[in-house]
Amino acid sequence: MSVRGVKYQGLSTRLADIGVQQSADNLRNKVNKGIMGADLLVQILYVLKARPVDANLLEEILTDLDASKE
Repeated sequence: MSVRGVKYQGLSTRLADIGVQQSADNLRNKVNKGIMGADLLVQILYVLKARPVDANLLEEILTDLDASKE
């Protein structure tokens, strides 16, 4: 979201444009708590026009997350 310059209200609006009703507060809570379902994640990636994600990038992200927990 930060790369695209999109705030939670903007994300809520973009999701509404494709028929997904999520308030900005609800999205903020889901993202911050890490309780987002895969379907919502894919919808968010779609409306943000995210770049393709390959296995190497996922591995890098997971490694970074593990390192930040230490």
